[in-house]
Amino acid sequence: MSFFERLKTAASAEWRAYTGHPFTDAMADGSLPEAAFRHYLVQDYLFLIEFARAYALAIYKSPSLADMRESAAGLSAILDVEMDLHIKLCAGWGLSPGDLERAPPAVEMLAYTRYVLDAGMRGDLLALKVALAPCVIGYAEIATRLASRPGARAATNPYSVWISEYAGALYQEVAANARAQLERLASRYATPAREAELIAIFREATRLEADFWEMGWRARP
Repeated sequence: MSFFERLKTAASAEWRAYTGHPFTDAMADGSLPEAAFRHYLVQDYLFLIEFARAYALAIYKSPSLADMRESAAGLSAILDVEMDLHIKLCAGWGLSPGDLERAPPAVEMLAYTRYVLDAGMRGDLLALKVALAPCVIGYAEIATRLASRPGARAATNPYSVWISEYAGALYQEVAANARAQLERLASRYATPAREAELIAIFREATRLEADFWEMGWRARP
């Protein structure tokens, strides 16, 4: 069993709550109220800014030049690809870059991003990557599941663009690269004595991801 699969198995209840949250299912069938999705979109933009900081921290925490390059590629993917895509997606929902930048951060967004940054500050690169994994790898898994649902990618589904973006080849490659780096780091630094600590980080980060969906779900009218 791979390191990532061991993390998922140890945090199976939290992983199910995150990847199978009603918010995501409502996107697949198009029933999610617009207000809930708009609230999520705004907070996800602020979330990406903080995750860019986490990838910048990953460069500093990298023990080798190869690790630095991988972390720099992740930072570039957020700043140069994912944020641009997110701004375009938000524009389709009537949200301008100014709207996004002026929005107050939600408690759930702050809780998750501060947890990730704290895990990285206190620990090594592996600890930081474990904290990042539920988001980076989990979104790819969620989108793949949603894309297989009937009508999820239909033009009549207002959330088909989001699903297609994260189920698409570009993001799936980002997630696959993140998982491969996680496995390489684990082979070097995930000793049996550390595994319980790393599982605890993964479990908490996954729980905070589920809280992020719940934040959007509560915004329903």
